[in-house]
Amino acid sequence: MTRTARQLLMATFGRRGREAADVSRTQGFLACFCRVSPVFEPSSLRHWIRRERTSSDSKSSCRKLFAVLALLGLSQAAFASVLPEDRTDFLYHRYDGGGVTIDGPSVLVRKSVGKSVSLSANYYVDMVSSASIDVITTASPYTEERTQYSLSADYLRGNTTMSMGYTNSVESDFDANTYSLSLAQDMFGSLTTLTLSYAYGDDTVRRSDDPTFFRDNTRQTYGIGLTQILTRNMITALNVEVITDEGFLNNPYRSVRYFDPDSPVGYSFEPELYPRTRTTNAVGIRAKYFLPYRAALEAQYRYFIDTWDIESHTGSISYIHPWRDFTFTAKYRYHDQTGAHFFRDLFARSEATNFRGRDKELSPLRSSTVKLSAAYEFISDGWNFIDKGTVNVSLDYLQVDYKEFRDMSTGNPLGSEPFYALDATVLQVFFSFWY
Repeated sequence: MTRTARQLLMATFGRRGREAADVSRTQGFLACFCRVSPVFEPSSLRHWIRRERTSSDSKSSCRKLFAVLALLGLSQAAFASVLPEDRTDFLYHRYDGGGVTIDGPSVLVRKSVGKSVSLSANYYVDMVSSASIDVITTASPYTEERTQYSLSADYLRGNTTMSMGYTNSVESDFDANTYSLSLAQDMFGSLTTLTLSYAYGDDTVRRSDDPTFFRDNTRQTYGIGLTQILTRNMITALNVEVITDEGFLNNPYRSVRYFDPDSPVGYSFEPELYPRTRTTNAVGIRAKYFLPYRAALEAQYRYFIDTWDIESHTGSISYIHPWRDFTFTAKYRYHDQTGAHFFRDLFARSEATNFRGRDKELSPLRSSTVKLSAAYEFISDGWNFIDKGTVNVSLDYLQVDYKEFRDMSTGNPLGSEPFYALDATVLQVFFSFWY
């Protein structure tokens, strides 16, 4: 099997935005969802929420800040504290593109214990049916299921928030465990927040056709973030992240092709071979601006570089517009990356280089994503123990052009195959309840 679809999703929407193939399979599609939905926001986004200190026009300031938070999908309750709100979310997601379908449900529950502790638990399922370009050219279509469980806790003491989490992900040939810690400190009248984070991942890679095959992979993630309220209408954030991977980093099923004059088609296959270490560095900046007529604009930019010579630039712009009990969002995202130094669509001979890869996510590529979403607040005045309820629907259209990865499925002569292009859609429907 291959994990190309999940890797592509992570490269496009991912929690860390890693634009190459070896993204964290521990987070899988859930990490994609964290980026595009306010329901399962990463904890760092909560620290966009800060108090406005007393000024000559403090009432007007507070009203504007509350409006900004509402447009960002955050309630006034969250505005008064960095702890997450008590809520339950139900999600259904579906990815369809490139011969791959991934869908499944997820449930997230958050509950406070006293005034200083917040606990959360998440259950997530991916059901995968794959006949991707990698599968149909070198293997057979397959189906599988991945389940993921997550637990986390936040502790608030004064202006400091301490968080810890654990995630376990299991599929037929891959197990992953991730442990995370973070510390966030409010400063300068709660207008500035500094966040430090660390995560450790321990993965086990297997082969479904070889019970003796076991490989390990460890991953460490170091992050620092600075969030700043610049004016009553504008919030900005700067994040820096370093990730180190060590172990078995390639897919045990994937092959590379090399020129073979003795083959009827002109080429043969051999297993790919990646370096056993990788370090990635990323810097991202985000700004959100509240417009006078209750709408908001958001802009993001991210620069990525790693020791495999992959370099990427990613930018996006969003427009958020509330109307009565609805909130509409439109977003455009553009991504451009170079290829890994050991990627080739066709190698000159067998074992031509020390390291070899033909994963299309390691090739130079460009992608564009258009997203449209709508949220409706169908419970606003409370109902029994529920304070508020919303339903959210979003649709992403993704288009990727691979600059050096050729489509062998066309049957064209060697070297004349067209470069591969992918179109995909991501549908998400989720209900949220506050209590």
